[in-house]
Amino acid sequence: MPPGSCLCLLWFMRNRYVWKICRTSIALGERTLIMGILNVTPDSFSDGGSYFTSEKAIARAKELEQQGADILDIGGESTRPGSAPVSEEEELRRVMPVLEDIGRELRIPISIDTYRAGVAKRAIEAGSQIVNDISGLRLDAALAGIVREARGGIVLMHSRGERETLHKQGKMADPVNEVFNGLAGSIAKARQAGIEDSSIVVDPGIGFGKDASASLKVLKSLTEFSKLQFPLLVGTSRKSFIRFITQDVRDSRIWGTAATVAISILNGAHIVRVHDVPEMRIVADVADTLC
Repeated sequence: MPPGSCLCLLWFMRNRYVWKICRTSIALGERTLIMGILNVTPDSFSDGGSYFTSEKAIARAKELEQQGADILDIGGESTRPGSAPVSEEEELRRVMPVLEDIGRELRIPISIDTYRAGVAKRAIEAGSQIVNDISGLRLDAALAGIVREARGGIVLMHSRGERETLHKQGKMADPVNEVFNGLAGSIAKARQAGIEDSSIVVDPGIGFGKDASASLKVLKSLTEFSKLQFPLLVGTSRKSFIRFITQDVRDSRIWGTAATVAISILNGAHIVRVHDVPEMRIVADVADTLC
């Protein structure tokens, strides 16, 4: 290899796409996009309760945009290990006041983190352009139709089990192959429902139904999922598998997240979903520039 040549193969692995969402389209592959996380919940694993009131959530949404988020992902139900489902009514009560306010003010697209068709419908009506479905269309058969009718974007994430058993799954014999096949199945469901390929992004679901060992195997093999020929979103932010590698001390999950974000980008991720937007914006910009 000639001196000074790039050692990574990012531009060969990361194909370029145009992601069509409700009212616009997003170029993917030219630079890594940052999806900022806003949990309007009392019990999320990392920031539960921090933005549970509408006033705090609205202020945080605006802050994330100012810090460099390209997309805002808002969720009203925690899916951390040990969490219990909330009713659709409670999920709507949490997210709708925030969506109705920021939908008029934010310049960046808004994603609703939900697997429920009813919540997705109301969120899209309030301004959301993307549905981020942790179940990959497994938990609510009506969700695909809502996305199709709105011509919205959708993130199909790999997970296993029902809502109550997401984090109670047995050990995976072949994590990479199982995730690949699961995502392929979710893509097939989306297509059958009439969702266009250009509206779909896939997420291997690090930490969902996967122990630390399986999550690491999936993360190391991200290039395999590029073979699906869809844009790739990766969410590793502050997740517990990082404790498998390092001590769980102050800031260890942030620095561990930074390392996983860089590796994800170098292995083809188009979007990274994170809590710490300004820090990960720097990581992404440097990784993009170096390759």
